[in-house]
Amino acid sequence: MLIGNLDGMTVFARVVEEQSFSGAARKLAMSKSAVSKHVTKLEDSLGIRLLNRTTRRLSLTDAGATFYQHCARVVEEIETAEHALTDLRGTPRGTLRISAPLTFGQRYMPDLVSEFMGLHPGLHVDIHLADHMVDLVAEGFDMAIRITRLKDSSLIARKLADFNGYVVASPGYIAEHGEPLHPTELANHRTLAYTNLANPNVWEFEGPEGQINVRVTPVMSCNNGDFTSFAAIRGLGIAREPEFIVAEALQKGSLVSILNEYNSLASGGIYAVYPERRHLPTKVRIFIDFLVEKFRGGLCNFHKTMFPSD
Repeated sequence: MLIGNLDGMTVFARVVEEQSFSGAARKLAMSKSAVSKHVTKLEDSLGIRLLNRTTRRLSLTDAGATFYQHCARVVEEIETAEHALTDLRGTPRGTLRISAPLTFGQRYMPDLVSEFMGLHPGLHVDIHLADHMVDLVAEGFDMAIRITRLKDSSLIARKLADFNGYVVASPGYIAEHGEPLHPTELANHRTLAYTNLANPNVWEFEGPEGQINVRVTPVMSCNNGDFTSFAAIRGLGIAREPEFIVAEALQKGSLVSILNEYNSLASGGIYAVYPERRHLPTKVRIFIDFLVEKFRGGLCNFHKTMFPSD
């Protein structure tokens, strides 16, 4: 009975994942009415209601919740089979959904994606930029760029590059307030905190005396590293930033690096991460291979290659 209704099962699974007919229609490149007809036909063939529909929202019936689990597995198997055939052809197809941090994505992803799509014109790339940690599986992403000190995870990670962390201030700030010579002196300075960290008000360092944790009292906090770096350039206070955000400002002299005898534990790695799967889709594999090649030689070399005039 269901063999002839695989399209309906696929559409139903997408409706559940998107939590709307219109969202499923966008993902499937179908009209909303076509999506609704597929689900209605599926319900009629099963003789049971799968979704409760109201003017404001959709919800699964108990039968629908059970049936969705089976549909999701069937759809995954179909996608695996399609990916296997794509591998044999060696040509990536479909949509590659990527999550990346906002600032990194704005600075680097347009050039990277443009070059990649020039090599693979049959591929559609859907990029979501956000500084919060997305759930790749639940939100339907193929992969993500993560900038962090990676912890244990159910995701598979491939390191692209390391990055250094810098404590920075404007020359004007230092002229007015003095330069801290030891991390503990930061407690008496105006600081700018990046809030997308577990402990944004505790700055960690490693130096000759071991690890030093300094609790700062920020005069300003923000969830975007570009914003805090711009505020530092304007003399508002001292910021702690990754090198891909402040490299240009340091080169121009609008920011200076301080406390250089101490390693700021704001450093870390840039990773390509993806869910653990039995079969990695070609589109994901070749994009990660592309990124690895682009970042070969480290972040500094990557920046010089991508932006030779900087």
